[in-house]
Amino acid sequence: MAAEKPEIVRKAEILIAETMCGRDASHDAAHAFRVRDVALSLAKEEALSPSSLEIVELAALLHDIGDYKYTKDLVEDTTIIEKFLKEEGLDESKREKILSIIKNMGFKNEVACASFSNSSLEFCIVQDADRLDAIGAIGVARCFVYGGSKNHVMYDPEIPPREDLTKEKYTMKDAKTTIINHFHEKLFKLKDLMKTKAGKRRAERRHKFMEDFLAEFHMEWDGRA
Repeated sequence: MAAEKPEIVRKAEILIAETMCGRDASHDAAHAFRVRDVALSLAKEEALSPSSLEIVELAALLHDIGDYKYTKDLVEDTTIIEKFLKEEGLDESKREKILSIIKNMGFKNEVACASFSNSSLEFCIVQDADRLDAIGAIGVARCFVYGGSKNHVMYDPEIPPREDLTKEKYTMKDAKTTIINHFHEKLFKLKDLMKTKAGKRRAERRHKFMEDFLAEFHMEWDGRA
């Protein structure tokens, strides 16, 4: 029989379902639950201490509630998360660790060379789990779902991938790019940005799947398959 979930985790799951409903399937509640499950699995492989598991689980679950892509002003917003953790009586040190993970784990921060310094194992696990969900079969599906939700062109050989991306360029709302370009601008880079040994191992398989997918895509696009 599975162990009963802590009350704060159960409430976090309810909060996620309520606040992330209506989003496209690339960043919905199911994404948060997958990231949580992968994070806990990585934590087990990395022999994370039991005292840190709560931080990992809550950070993984809550990480996308205030995602800038879905906020009114296109800026990260952790207000709901901060309020939830405080109301649930989580001690201040854990609240600070969870919020620090969430605020610093995004790819846009790494693009800006502003990724979280002196990264804790908890941070590395949650970030790796989120990035694993961005690659592989699910990553491919999420990429097309999100691009479609923004009416992005699927592929145009006349629009090359953007190079030398800055944080501002990466988060630009009306950037001229394509769904396929996102593989080159971000997804293919994630394997080498994994921070845990467990994350690196899993990323190899998912990365290979994307390479094979894109090779097949171009063969079909060009009428060679």
